[in-house]
Amino acid sequence: MQPPERSPERDAAIDALLPNVPFDGWTFKALRLGLAAAALPEEDAELLFPDGTAGMIEAFCDLADRRMEEGAAGLDLAGLRTPGRVRAVLALRLRQNRPHKEAVRRAVSVLFLPRYAGVGAACTARTVDAIWHAAGDRSADFSWYTKRAILASIYSATLLYWLRDTSDDDAATLAFLDRRLAGVGRFGRMRAETGRLFRRLTPLRLRETG
Repeated sequence: MQPPERSPERDAAIDALLPNVPFDGWTFKALRLGLAAAALPEEDAELLFPDGTAGMIEAFCDLADRRMEEGAAGLDLAGLRTPGRVRAVLALRLRQNRPHKEAVRRAVSVLFLPRYAGVGAACTARTVDAIWHAAGDRSADFSWYTKRAILASIYSATLLYWLRDTSDDDAATLAFLDRRLAGVGRFGRMRAETGRLFRRLTPLRLRETG
């Protein structure tokens, strides 16, 4: 899935926008205030994000994905099994986004609206792919789809839990995540079950040509 347009100017605009989102939402008003505070041209707001709210949120999610992958490159994941690597990457993402929790909350509220469902699905899919990539997954077979479907459910539930979490250092959220990742063979069992279901639901002629 193709990411949204990327540029240093758009990244800088998102960083400038974020402090205003808790007060003015994902709006051009918040963006212009941010650009002005950062000594950037206010008139560039519509040029940078012609899709308005949807474009701003999508750019923010993409920027968070990239920063997560950059940060994960500095983690020591070599000695961890898959659930441990995924947990470490997700914990990093939550830590990186903690200063912008209210902005994330507002973004999630927007993406729950029917008109933004497609944007929300695309953002989730790209984030899940980025988490797996940061965790060292390079699969290209059927498991590529099943692992991402499983993680999309875990990530979405964890994000919603995190938005309600008032504990220090996301402790309650990480405990919740641990429960979701519990069991050394969880991923393998769920992939196998999903694969069997997929084969039962797929017409024979498609399986034979796949």
